[in-house]
Amino acid sequence: MGRSTLSRPEDFKAAEKQAAKPAAKPASKAPVNAPHAIRIIGGEWKRTPLPVLNLDGLRPTPDRVRETLFNWLGQNLDGQRCLDLFAGSGALGFEAASRGAARVVMVERSARAAAQLRANQARLGARMIEIAEADALRLAANLAPGSFDVVFLDPPFGDTALFQRALELAAPLVASDGWLYVECGDALDPATQPALAGWSVVREGKAGAVRYHLLQRENEE
Repeated sequence: MGRSTLSRPEDFKAAEKQAAKPAAKPASKAPVNAPHAIRIIGGEWKRTPLPVLNLDGLRPTPDRVRETLFNWLGQNLDGQRCLDLFAGSGALGFEAASRGAARVVMVERSARAAAQLRANQARLGARMIEIAEADALRLAANLAPGSFDVVFLDPPFGDTALFQRALELAAPLVASDGWLYVECGDALDPATQPALAGWSVVREGKAGAVRYHLLQRENEE
């Protein structure tokens, strides 16, 4: 009902502008945190370290989890379209771009985190990456159904309403034969999530407090 059909890059820019949040007021006496780094595991930029800010709630996907995920996805993502909806450090999106993805859209609401994503993008010369400093849910609501081959979904832990709404908006964005990757604090059961009707978990794992899942639509006979 009333769902937009944005799929071209120029349409995405319009959606990004609509979803962008107002600029935050400068924080007084904000602590200055030195960045740490993530390291790209495979592909063109294998072993390249990328700085990551130490921000509250920023939780890069661990190396071991990323390695497992891209083993599941087949190592190379040549020509695929990817969406990293809560990009944070950009670990998943940069990894996908390194492995041949044709288009990687990273969405990040934090101005500081988005600035770091842009700096890392420039360092790599990654023209296939588009960075949107915007509210993930508002932007996702204006993207075209089926416009991505892989959607990475790693929202902040602990907010059940946010998580369920993110699932509702993310699932339709995946192409019919595409993949939905979900990180959360608990095991994900599609039977308990109306947004995942017709989906199944094909691979899953656990690393510390992180549960990670790769889902695909069930074949319709």
